Amino acid sequence: MTAYSILDLSPILRGGDAAQALGNSLDLARHAEQWGYTRYWVAEHHNMPGVASAATSVVIGHIAAGTQRIRVGSGGVMLPNHAPLVIAEQFGTLAALHPGRIDLGLGRAPGTDMETARALRRDLNSNAMEFPRDVDELQAYLGDPTPDQRVRAVPGAGSKVPIWLLGSSLFSARLAAQKGLPFAFASHFAPEALLDALQVYRDNFQPSAQLERPYAMAGVSVFAADSDEEGAFLATSMQQQFVNLRRGRPGPLPPPVESMDGIWSPLEAEGVRQAMKYAMVGSAETVRDGLRAFRDLTGVDELMITGGIFDHDKRLQSFRMAADICRDL
Repeated sequence: MTAYSILDLSPILRGGDAAQALGNSLDLARHAEQWGYTRYWVAEHHNMPGVASAATSVVIGHIAAGTQRIRVGSGGVMLPNHAPLVIAEQFGTLAALHPGRIDLGLGRAPGTDMETARALRRDLNSNAMEFPRDVDELQAYLGDPTPDQRVRAVPGAGSKVPIWLLGSSLFSARLAAQKGLPFAFASHFAPEALLDALQVYRDNFQPSAQLERPYAMAGVSVFAADSDEEGAFLATSMQQQFVNLRRGRPGPLPPPVESMDGIWSPLEAEGVRQAMKYAMVGSAETVRDGLRAFRDLTGVDELMITGGIFDHDKRLQSFRMAADICRDL
C-alpha cells in the first residue's frame, strides 16, 4: 500500500490568529494519527501572514508532544537560513524528547523574499549554492562523532535523525540520489518537473547507510467533500491565496467564495490551474480517481497530502476522506 502523510502550513485564517492556527494543527495531527497517516510535516515560511509554522522546530515539538505514534517532521527546514549546527541541536533535542518519531526534511530555498532572508541570516554569505556542503555538515553533526571531532551537536550527535531532501527541480533530486537520501517533490504547487525529477532520482540513486533503495514522495492537494461542487467551493480559499501571493500581497487564508470570476484575471486563473495541476477536488469518487491516477503515473512510495481549507471541520472531513481513499488504494 502506498503510504500517505500530511503537509501542514498551519494556516492562519482571515479573522483568526496564530494561536488558533497552531491549535487546529494539533487537532488535525491527533486525528491523522487515528486515521493511519504515516507522518505529519510542517513547513518553514517567513514573513507570511497566512503561515504560523515559521519556528518549525518549535511547532514540531508542539505536535509531537500532543500525539503518541505518528512521525512528525519538517517539510521542510530551509537550510540556507540556518547554521547546520543549530539545526542539528534542534532536531537532536526533538529526537531525544520523541525517540524514533522525528523527520528532518531540508529545502535549499529561503522560503521567503530576499529582504526577509537577509533579516534571517544578517548577511547573504550563506546561500542555496552551498546547500550540498551544508547537508554534509549537518549529516556529520547528526552521525556518530569521531574521536578528533572538536565541535559536536549536543543533543544531536549519534541521533541519526532521518534526513529527506525536498525540491521542485532536478537539483535536489540529483543530490538526494547522490547522497542516498529519500526525496520529496513539491508537486502540490510546482508540478512541472515532477516526472523528470523522479526519473533523475531513481536513475542515479546510490545506496547509503540511511537508505538502500530509492524512496520517493510527492505532494498533492486534496479538497474532498460530499460533492464535486462543494469540493470546488472549498478549493477557492487556496485559489485566492495563490492569487494574492502572486500579486505580492500574501495574507491569511480567506474564506471560500461561490465563484472566482471577478477575483482573478484569465492569466492568473491559468497560472493557478497550472500550480494546482495535481489538486484532487470533489467527491470521494472524484478524489479516488485522481489519487489512483497520480499514484499510477508517478509510482511514488508515499503521498504527501495538503489542502488549505478555511473551515476546520471541513478540513478534518477532507483529510479523513483522503485517508479512507488511500487505504482503499
